[in-house]
Amino acid sequence: MRFLSSGFHVGREVIPFRSMKVHLVDGTYELFRHFFAVPAAMDADGQDVGAVRGVLGTVLSMIERGATHIGVATDHVVESFRNDLYAGYKTSEGVPPALLAQFPILETALHSLGVVVWPMVEFEADDALASAAAKAAREPTVDQVVICTPDKDLGQCIVGTRVVQLDRRRGLVRDEAGVVEKFGVVPESIPDYLALVGDSADGFPGASGWGPKAAALTLSRYAHLEGIPKDWQAWHPSIRKARTLAATLFDAWNDVLLYRTLATLRLDVPTFDTVEALRWTGPSRDFEDWCRRLQSPDLFVRTISRLGNVPSSTSK
Repeated sequence: MRFLSSGFHVGREVIPFRSMKVHLVDGTYELFRHFFAVPAAMDADGQDVGAVRGVLGTVLSMIERGATHIGVATDHVVESFRNDLYAGYKTSEGVPPALLAQFPILETALHSLGVVVWPMVEFEADDALASAAAKAAREPTVDQVVICTPDKDLGQCIVGTRVVQLDRRRGLVRDEAGVVEKFGVVPESIPDYLALVGDSADGFPGASGWGPKAAALTLSRYAHLEGIPKDWQAWHPSIRKARTLAATLFDAWNDVLLYRTLATLRLDVPTFDTVEALRWTGPSRDFEDWCRRLQSPDLFVRTISRLGNVPSSTSK
């Protein structure tokens, strides 16, 4: 799978940019990525904004490449409702304060750029992306929904070639066939898969003795945890060490169900009323001031240059 200048290449199919796509961006991933990839850069007030400038540049480059409908989700607060469900779930502990301080700056700057932002407090950015993807996919005017993140959790949202996942850094697009190729299970089984193998990034361990191969082979046969026979002798003969796997799974059954709940993305997060709310029509009036504060006049020049190619652009 490759990312082409003329469109997305999924398998042998090239999907041109002229079709209506909705791009949903994992702002948390992008901010983390730029924070650790680019040098610190101070704004006029001495605040580190290097990662903010990087993310703004990334979003603007998407607009320059023809993206018309964009939404960005961020973790305004790292902790979420999942921390109330499981004490070991990920927190902001260990995250550099200089990185955390850039979240509100990024959210305000993106809004000034004219991009819709969902700053999550109770939920996570992944929940907002999942909710927005599901809602956009239901709109008949949308040809494709592109979730811009390599996060494996979002694999559960993929639907055929209609809802796909884009790893912008590597230039890879993953559709439903790509999820099966990578994980060995269909998208709907990703929460069950993560419950079994665990997710160190989110802080839950999975079931003892269950690795990716065992989880994929089992869930390719039974799809969900409830479909796995309690009697190991009834398991498909292709699954090795069934007796041991069954024992560890059902001994920790309640814990594994909890891990699946943690891994299951919510689809009820408020995001937008209609997909047209995501259309980029230009920056707010204060965007030039923001670019001065960020000491990035090039961002403003690029944005103004792009306005000539935006239908019915408005100054907000």
